[in-house]
Amino acid sequence: MATSTRDSVLNLQKLVGKTVVGQAAMIERLILGLLANGHLLVEGLPGLAKTRAIKKMSHYLDAGLSRIQFTPDLLPSDITGSEIYYSADGKGEFRFQSGPVFNNLVLADEINRSPAKVQAALLEAMEERQVTVAGKTHLLPQLFLVMATQNPIEQEGTYPLPEAQLDRFLMHVYVGYPEENSERDIMLLVRGEEQETVATPIASQAKVEQITQDVIFTARREIHEIQMAAAVEQYIVALIEATRYPERYDKDLRKWIQIGASPRGTIGLDKCSRAYAWLKGRDYVRPDDVQAVAHDVLRHRLILSYDAQAEDIKPDKVIDRVIELVAVA
Repeated sequence: MATSTRDSVLNLQKLVGKTVVGQAAMIERLILGLLANGHLLVEGLPGLAKTRAIKKMSHYLDAGLSRIQFTPDLLPSDITGSEIYYSADGKGEFRFQSGPVFNNLVLADEINRSPAKVQAALLEAMEERQVTVAGKTHLLPQLFLVMATQNPIEQEGTYPLPEAQLDRFLMHVYVGYPEENSERDIMLLVRGEEQETVATPIASQAKVEQITQDVIFTARREIHEIQMAAAVEQYIVALIEATRYPERYDKDLRKWIQIGASPRGTIGLDKCSRAYAWLKGRDYVRPDDVQAVAHDVLRHRLILSYDAQAEDIKPDKVIDRVIELVAVA
């Protein structure tokens, strides 16, 4: 029996899950980002397997990986690449030397550690899927996903992303501590990997059979065929409208929200709910598929009021309230 595209994607999710224990939600969001052709902003404390997750994704998917450590002294050309002068046989010419952004998977580690000009260079490449240097345009790979990470602590000396740039990320994913029953599994997994590395040099280890990029492209075509009823489409629009005109729904909501979600929020809910429904084996979208991805798609698109911040109201609580108040058609 031939393996279906969905089976291959689920196998990729399973393989990554075996080596990144206790972070099933983050892995599923990485898969959704691949399927929906969007980028992820992942926020969590150090040591929660954010880097490991995308490295393992690259390990099991036939895709290259670049890791960029964002620091205050980073330059835009360190990301995009630059023109380098070459001289041979008495003749010289400028050639474009591509930067780390020219890869399938890009890990932008601690993106808020670099100044705005560097952040903007990466975000422009994310949006345009191309880089222009010295008047020449260079296209990025067709399979291209950026996973940017942020550390929620140690905000001193950081450069927070402006709201307009945050909006370019398809999803903003929170990563928490793994459950207690996963902690021992993590310890045993790392111990086993270290023992295997000592026993078998890396050069001698068996090559892993990778899932091809064509599987992802085929999955995206199938996701475009997922049906969405007019009632579900209207439900997505109603959720977005509730963030823009909260006074129509609830006085607390009106007090909490200063600015609602942009049209990118509508597009994001559409893309992610379709991908989520496909991943669950359905050829149509249900309202609960929309609700399943709503927090990740909307939490970085809401600007909360001073009153909400004073009351320590988090975006997730606001989104919970929006979902509670908006009726399912």
